[in-house]
Amino acid sequence: MFNFSKLSTPIKLVIAGCVAIASILIAHPSRALQAQITPTNPQLGDTLTVLVQSQGAAPTVTLGGKSYPTFAVGSQKFRALLPTTPLDRPGRLSLKVTDGSEIQNLTVNLKKRSFPTQRIWLPPGKGDDGTDFEFDRVDEFKKIVSPQKFWSGKFLRPNNGETTTGYGVRRYYNGVFAQDYYHRGIDYAGNFGSAIIAPAAGRVVLVGREANGFKIHGNCIGIDHGQGVSSIYLHLSRINVKEGDLVKAGQTIGALGQTGAATGPHLHWGLYVQGLSVDPTPWRSQTFN
Repeated sequence: MFNFSKLSTPIKLVIAGCVAIASILIAHPSRALQAQITPTNPQLGDTLTVLVQSQGAAPTVTLGGKSYPTFAVGSQKFRALLPTTPLDRPGRLSLKVTDGSEIQNLTVNLKKRSFPTQRIWLPPGKGDDGTDFEFDRVDEFKKIVSPQKFWSGKFLRPNNGETTTGYGVRRYYNGVFAQDYYHRGIDYAGNFGSAIIAPAAGRVVLVGREANGFKIHGNCIGIDHGQGVSSIYLHLSRINVKEGDLVKAGQTIGALGQTGAATGPHLHWGLYVQGLSVDPTPWRSQTFN
């Protein structure tokens, strides 16, 4: 048996030092969980991308008490998309990333953004409350988080018409301010009957018709782009697809119209991330892969 006591003092000190270093390395292994947020200076309405490297299970990201899933984007690499809206409070956001064995805390500063106010006057019958059937179907649509990612690259413009109302606008309807409301999308005042295209690939999961109770949305289409990203198209005059159809980027899905709560022919395009409406504009200039 090896007798440690017979070694000289210098050798004893070297061995003791090596044992101490090994103990520190075992107690504090190199961090296997690493995460970063983009953009680094987001503003209200932006979509946050959280990229995570983890050797464990698929991590989860928590923000404001709500947990969001991550999806694999490579070997031991995961990505979560988180929404911000005009109703959020600007300032410091604290995020927690965990893979079950490690936790990493991140912070990012959400910048204030000014949104204009608009006054809308709806004719009789156009400003009535929507039906429970309509809102229930749309709420179900927004909750979809399918594991497959259908989209790829930048999103396309869904109609060639002029942009008349941007994302985040606050509104008065018939003289009454709409509390906790913001314009959840972009309006295009194109020609009546002009083509509406899918800005990205996806699966049609909602087809609503004014004749079936969609009094606010009018004839509309909802597309699931996968992993909590979805888009909706309102006030259509024609619908070219049915629920369950797989559509490609650039494919014509319908035609611009004036159905539902619309004061004139236009398309309302809304983009949702994890059930909340985000600004679609960055999705047309950036890649959220």
